[in-house]
Amino acid sequence: MKISIERGTLLKALSQAQSVVERRNTIPILANVLIEAEGANVSFRATDLDIEVVDRAPAMVERAGATTVSAVMLHEIVRKLPEGALVSLAEDGAAGRLTITAGRSTFNLATLPKEDFPVMANAEYASNFSAPAPLLRRLFDKAKFAISTEETRYYLNGVYLHVSTGESGPVLRAVATDGHRLARIDAPLPEGAAGMPGVIVPRKTVNELRKLLDDDEAQIAVSVSETKVRFATPVLTLTSKVIDGTFPDYTRVIPTGNTRRLEVDAAEFARAVDRVATVSSERSRAVKLSLDEDRLVLSVNAPDSGAAEEELAVAYGDERLEIGFNAKYLLEIASQVDRENAVFLFNSSGDPTLMREGNDTSAVYVVMPMRV
Repeated sequence: MKISIERGTLLKALSQAQSVVERRNTIPILANVLIEAEGANVSFRATDLDIEVVDRAPAMVERAGATTVSAVMLHEIVRKLPEGALVSLAEDGAAGRLTITAGRSTFNLATLPKEDFPVMANAEYASNFSAPAPLLRRLFDKAKFAISTEETRYYLNGVYLHVSTGESGPVLRAVATDGHRLARIDAPLPEGAAGMPGVIVPRKTVNELRKLLDDDEAQIAVSVSETKVRFATPVLTLTSKVIDGTFPDYTRVIPTGNTRRLEVDAAEFARAVDRVATVSSERSRAVKLSLDEDRLVLSVNAPDSGAAEEELAVAYGDERLEIGFNAKYLLEIASQVDRENAVFLFNSSGDPTLMREGNDTSAVYVVMPMRV
């Protein structure tokens, strides 16, 4: 195999691939990227056995072929080469070496046989549809903060993507929860997605997928089966196993009878919470919200470090309420608001609280209170 490729193109393709590779591997081949050159294209394939990324890039292919080489090392070399450099990759199969040349730099890297590289088996996908990148980006970006990190409840370690019924008809819905907070995000159902099986997309896949979704113009081809999910653009394909488990019935924890309504400027609220939480104890990070007519007092009382309080002008017309929350959860939920105002709906100091943006019900968040 012998190819020539522009540094910027190579770096972009490699950075997508190498980010999937686990830094600590017991199987040496999993630290490698599979480079396949054919026609006028070269593809870079990397996997951790749960996720596979294939990135395609145009190149001058002098001799077609394939090999595998350390993904992280090749990425580091290319990253340190000067901008605009023409990079040549030449494989010597007999010696088991890949020679990288650019300008006056030459590198020799050890290769492993391409036959040993595990390629993810092609699945039969039950549902195939196309969705604009901004739609998927919104679904995953707004839900992912609530993904659980507890390994024992593995079925919560991802975003539950499924078809549901919203206020105005069928929607594509993303839900994530860790038991303390929940995010439920709806988007218009793309054409052809109606029969899609519900799948739990793992946290790592959600983070890797984010890189596919930066281009606002891109259309993402989505394929879903009971065990796998695939997201593809013309140059990049990400295939992932889904979490084998049943996502709990989240509708039971979304309160419907909360009537005490607080409307507050989301950015101002987040900044105030952040300020008063400075003195809270690291472990609990509890912030107390005291609500009175058109007035909200945020307070923290940490016996070992001090106290803080801040008052905000808000829209609130119900009876007095005192309720406590974890400051981190409040900040994360408030930072999801794109518009100016966040609307909180309370019931009592011991019941879950609902938050949404203005009157928009396509993004709903639930947070559990704590004793303060």
